[in-house]
Amino acid sequence: MIAAAFDELAPIVGIRPACELLGTSRASHYRAKLPPVYGPPRPRPAPPNALTDTERADVLTVLHEPDHADLAVTQVWARLLDAGTYLCSIATLHRILRDAGENRERRRQHTHPAETKPQLPATGPHRWWSWTSPGLQGPPRPEARLRGA
Repeated sequence: MIAAAFDELAPIVGIRPACELLGTSRASHYRAKLPPVYGPPRPRPAPPNALTDTERADVLTVLHEPDHADLAVTQVWARLLDAGTYLCSIATLHRILRDAGENRERRRQHTHPAETKPQLPATGPHRWWSWTSPGLQGPPRPEARLRGA
């Protein structure tokens, strides 16, 4: 209904005033006039300043050097810049690492061993003495065996 009113109103007052009167945006009007797009989208062209495969490999070898292996990407970029070398942007460094499957934490990570509670099994009477008994394990009581069965 709005489209029919728009078709009558646009030749008289123009497109912008017709859109304002009907409460639609001009972008929606022009988008509706476009033909439908079929098939997959066109691939995006590579920019002219894109790194070649050899340059990307060189950047990856610089990131794998022992001096840079366990540094964050921004730290590597800053150190190279301080040394007077500009290879690429920080985002490109991240892209190269992502394409190589190495977009994880680069710094050394400490792993904590699993904490195990010490178990003191009491194999007989008077084997262990303690002020609290929750840490002591002894043979199961006969009534506990009956309840579980």
